[in-house]
Amino acid sequence: MGGEKIKVLVTVPKPLLEEISKPEDRARLERFAEVVYNDKDRNLTQEELREMIRGVDACITGWGSPRFTKEVLDNADKLKIIGHAAGSVKPYVTEEVFKRGVVVVNAADAIAISVAEFTLAMILNCLRRIPDFIHAMKNKNWDFRKQHKFFTYDLRGKCIGVVGFGRIARYLVDLLKPFEVEILVYDPHVPADTIHSFGCKAVDLDTLLKESDVVTIHAALTEETHHMIGERELRLMKRTAYLINTARGAVIDEKALLKALKEGWIAGAALDVFEKEPLPKESELYELENVYLTPHIAGPSDERRHSLFGVIVEEFERFFTGRSLRYKVEPETLKFRA
Repeated sequence: MGGEKIKVLVTVPKPLLEEISKPEDRARLERFAEVVYNDKDRNLTQEELREMIRGVDACITGWGSPRFTKEVLDNADKLKIIGHAAGSVKPYVTEEVFKRGVVVVNAADAIAISVAEFTLAMILNCLRRIPDFIHAMKNKNWDFRKQHKFFTYDLRGKCIGVVGFGRIARYLVDLLKPFEVEILVYDPHVPADTIHSFGCKAVDLDTLLKESDVVTIHAALTEETHHMIGERELRLMKRTAYLINTARGAVIDEKALLKALKEGWIAGAALDVFEKEPLPKESELYELENVYLTPHIAGPSDERRHSLFGVIVEEFERFFTGRSLRYKVEPETLKFRA
């Protein structure tokens, strides 16, 4: 990249920037760009973004960044690319961004690795009830196993049902392969040939629920997927099966799941996401012994989090030197409403 430096606006506030970047990544960006940082301890407002975007060639956003509305874009006289140093860009970009030919990239692939690893850990936790034994030992209860009549399982040879087949699910499939499991996939938006190419079997949702020993949710939350897993679906599952959700809480009808867990329709669940977050203190989920709860931490790990800014810096280097992009977001994947 010779000649005049491009101008890059980083909307991420200072505290968050320190979490998602390394000094060497910021220095790498500054070698080929004039960088304007958000020096505030908060995200920019819509109006601040509108004023600061003028004359900017590229913009790096993060969680909570202001949205690129028509009003903002009317001032974006040089904007060519937006890099979101996180996952989903839908809360931050509009269809207008793509109509104006602005390229969008994100760091979702990096986050997906963390979520897939976390999901595998939760599958193993459920099958072997590992957290229960850790808790018992913290309470100096060596005889915990003798005192409880639950059954534990190996992962090897089980049937795993994967609902949604995006990046996270595909990484998870790779992690599961050494366990010699059968993997069923339900995703009406992914061709069966693509699913088969990963060594999985494409099935309808009912078949997946009936046959799987573990069902793991990786579907985006849309009108189509809201409460996709309700009372009818939960009753289809095996009584020995576990349900894992690291996607979005509202994909599962939480009231129906509570009933299923209380009445033993399924063996248990591991939930990282909930219909209302933070999970209300009065939620009955806290009281159940057959559910593991985590506070929406599936991804990214702290290690992975520090790499997100660097992912976008490399994408900008590729873009401004005419090389192919690795993590370009296509507008059709966002399903903008008309």
